Amino acid sequence: MNDRPAGAGGIGRGVGARPVRTGADITASTAVRYALVPVPRLSLAAVARRSGLHPDLIRRFVALGLVDAERDSAGRLVFDPTAPAVLARIQRLRTGLCLNYASIGLVLDLLDRISLLEAALRGRGTRSETPPWT
Repeated sequence: MNDRPAGAGGIGRGVGARPVRTGADITASTAVRYALVPVPRLSLAAVARRSGLHPDLIRRFVALGLVDAERDSAGRLVFDPTAPAVLARIQRLRTGLCLNYASIGLVLDLLDRISLLEAALRGRGTRSETPPWT
């Protein structure tokens, strides 16, 4: 068995290649895989256009920790391709349940925990009788 990470030896590793964590990496932290292609990132303008929200509101969500973002080499915010869906979920919680942004963070954390627990139940073959919350 080869102890080197996948792609070691120069194959599939370009400049700025970042390790990608997979589900197996959670249990075996020694295994690191490198992405063969760069992960597409969205700019703030693209996320604002796709979500229909003002860029200042998106910056506020990032500051509150409701949406994950990184900074590129120029210092601009870049987002995962799933960011517009996360923003839509935040807006649904805000308008549908009349929650403030602090409580939305709590609800999002609880929904993520519920999803993890339901996935663990599905993995064991046990089904919950109620449908998922989201």
